[in-house]
Amino acid sequence: MSPYYQALRQAVGHRLLLMPAVAAVIHDENGHLLLQEKHDGSWSLPAGAIEPGETPQEAVAREVLEETGLRSTSSEVITTLGGVEFRHTYANGDEVEYVIVLFRCRVVPCSDVLDTEETRSLRYFSRVDMPALELPYDLDLLFSGG
Repeated sequence: MSPYYQALRQAVGHRLLLMPAVAAVIHDENGHLLLQEKHDGSWSLPAGAIEPGETPQEAVAREVLEETGLRSTSSEVITTLGGVEFRHTYANGDEVEYVIVLFRCRVVPCSDVLDTEETRSLRYFSRVDMPALELPYDLDLLFSGG
């Protein structure tokens, strides 16, 4: 958690925070979707909070690099998501409601090291074999062409 969000948490405790965030839709050449396995065994799109002074495009590029070790070469907004469906309570009791800018990203490998603090593993999934995600993303959005 960044110093900015740590300071907010110290001020509000576990109470609900509205959090601007980004998430990346990344496909391989077969149209499979890249998912990140976290250390608690849950699966997610590469995603994270937007930091102060950062554009959503900068945030998605940073999060993709940190969580996958891939460099985003281009991104385009698919949609913006939010509302009560995107509330989440973490194991420590912190409550958030995300407002997520969902991006379609094109990526290339890079030499930067994957942040293993956030990521246990990465894997591409087809629509029929993918695990459940923490947040209720519409599969049609995740697997639409573009």
